[in-house]
Amino acid sequence: MTPMFTRTLKAALCAALAAASVSAPAVAQEFIPAKVDIAFNRYYTYTELVDHMHAIANAYPEIVTLEQIGLSGLGRPLYVATVNAPNTGPAGSKPAMWIDGNVHGNEIQAAEVVLYSLWYLTRAYGHNEDLTELLDNYSFYFMVSQNPDGRDYWFEEANTPNSSRSNQRPVDNDRDGFFDEDPPDDLDGDGSITTMWKPDPDGRWKRDEKDPRVFYRVGQDEVGEWTRLGSEGIDNDGDGRTNEDGPGGDDMNRNWPSDWKPNYVQYGAGEFPLSNPETRAIAEFILARPNIAAGQSYHNSGGMILRGPGANYAESLYPREDIRVYDEIGTVAEDILPYYNYWVIYKDLYTVHGGFVNWLAEGLGVFSFTNEMWAASKYFQRDISRPSEEQMWLFRDRLQFGQDFKDYTEIDHPEHGKVLVGGLNKWASRNTPTFALEEECHRNFAFTMFHADQMPVVEWGPIEAEQVGDGDLWMVTVEVKNTKLMPTRSGIQANNNIGRNDILTCEPSEGRVAMSGSIRERTDKQLNETRFEPGRVQLRRGVPSKGSVLHRFLIEGPRGGAVTLRYESEKAKDLETTFTLEPRSRD
Repeated sequence: MTPMFTRTLKAALCAALAAASVSAPAVAQEFIPAKVDIAFNRYYTYTELVDHMHAIANAYPEIVTLEQIGLSGLGRPLYVATVNAPNTGPAGSKPAMWIDGNVHGNEIQAAEVVLYSLWYLTRAYGHNEDLTELLDNYSFYFMVSQNPDGRDYWFEEANTPNSSRSNQRPVDNDRDGFFDEDPPDDLDGDGSITTMWKPDPDGRWKRDEKDPRVFYRVGQDEVGEWTRLGSEGIDNDGDGRTNEDGPGGDDMNRNWPSDWKPNYVQYGAGEFPLSNPETRAIAEFILARPNIAAGQSYHNSGGMILRGPGANYAESLYPREDIRVYDEIGTVAEDILPYYNYWVIYKDLYTVHGGFVNWLAEGLGVFSFTNEMWAASKYFQRDISRPSEEQMWLFRDRLQFGQDFKDYTEIDHPEHGKVLVGGLNKWASRNTPTFALEEECHRNFAFTMFHADQMPVVEWGPIEAEQVGDGDLWMVTVEVKNTKLMPTRSGIQANNNIGRNDILTCEPSEGRVAMSGSIRERTDKQLNETRFEPGRVQLRRGVPSKGSVLHRFLIEGPRGGAVTLRYESEKAKDLETTFTLEPRSRD
């Protein structure tokens, strides 16, 4: 190939590529600029989370309002960020979604996903068409952490992956008249509560010769070399037990009014429903906003999208029309969230009394889910419901480089003499590994935005007017349509008289509404009559899922007179239109 031909070929290729880039620009993925830079490959303390919320509110003041709704038990401020596009109306005028996380102190990525959701939605508004339309239709209330005291305790103090779930209200767990006097003790000072092992010629455990990090239980007829002493700690109060009365507290996912049971039925329930300042502040905020139509609460772990009920006897509260809505959303969730299962709380997990999403769903009629973030299969990106120890050590060594393990150290224990202390630290399970955190946040955010997009949107269907006889009597047929999956009033709301009924109003400027009634088809000749107030119709069941309601008004009024129609709903944006009394067909 000659040099001239090579130069000519290169020039032609460059020209072709340049032409292609001008005529059809291509990007691998849409880039959405952010006014606030937040890294989602790490975890944040509560103070850092709040600082990020303030930064987002300051960067997007036209759509974000940050409000303190109360104080935690230890005096930390509780914040809710309201996200709303004011050009389409105030936040309270639209269906809204409540999104929160971190009700359990140790379930930390639940707060990061709420922060991510707030960050992504605000930066996408005006840049991404789908999310802009979503925020034009709806408003959102974000609370990154229901339990800031528990979260900070997990970060600041030594814990296991499973402690501490509760808030930090002092509780006398061992009933000796003292509070929180025998907590776990970080004997080796590594910031985690690991395990203690004592040499014992009659023990039931041996140490793996090939991997000294691993202890295994010997067989029935074998003799071991070690005894497992349990979690790291000492008997601080001298009652013969270890770590039995640590800090906290109430399980705030047991402190809600719906199906609440006292502590002797379900541990952590608190003294009475909403007895904690955090749960009370949240309840007061939500109850003051009846426009909340959907709820999402984030927990960990196990890879689950959970709906109520929390107890088997509450199944009858969920009518078929509500279950159909849940099932459609849950089925899509399993596609968006690989290795997650759409489950029912009591049936597929365990019984929960007084749970938060149960209060939202059963007490308020709000379509709500709990997502248990992170799943065993996520470690390996394939379906492994119960990874073996060998598989888990491979993950810890090859992907986490041993960061979630503390080498065993020999210490002098005041009760047991020389013991080994070490093992898996508080980062070893439950919480999403930081390198996978952003994807986990984004997928859960995407599901929640899909859930939000099912909230009702109502619009007028064709309005027909027909003059009856030769006088001033008019038959007006009105249709109100719902284009979304969620009805304007859930079945639970309708069946239990929760909230205000939807209201359809017909107001002639002259004359009156003589009578009215609902119909099934436009061709119906008979009405299901509305008594007492024919011009102000209450619809207990609202507008159904992806359906419509038809209502017929008989109006006494002059030709050309104005008639105003209004549709008002707590969980859909209100409608209003005015027309004149002239013959008008469906077209």
